[in-house]
Amino acid sequence: MESRSVLLADAAATQDLGRQLAQQWLALPAGERPILLLQGDLGAGKTCLTQGLAAGLGIDEPITSPTFALAQHYPLPRGGAGAGGLVHLDLYRLELPAAADELFAQEEEEARALGALLAVEWPERLSSPPAG
Repeated sequence: MESRSVLLADAAATQDLGRQLAQQWLALPAGERPILLLQGDLGAGKTCLTQGLAAGLGIDEPITSPTFALAQHYPLPRGGAGAGGLVHLDLYRLELPAAADELFAQEEEEARALGALLAVEWPERLSSPPAG
């Protein structure tokens, strides 16, 4: 699993990186599209990056942190970029790894069935990192 750290100047740069990542993700064959694991302290910009991912996929509805809902699904508008949208998962409130693992497995299955990009905030709550 590839991991990268990037220092970004501000929210606009973070959203721009998200747009770029979405375009790179879309360019991959459907069976090779990875899950994006977003780690960082509270306020680090994980949701801001996800807003850029959504924009890069052609989703124009507001993207908010799913901390209380745990997961948000954003379908593509008609005539979208050819993927199944975005599934935004936030595991922050799940303290038990088993609960995080169960929710992740459900949302991963849904994202794969839809052909959606799966962005996971707080993946360190899982008992082990996903395969990608």
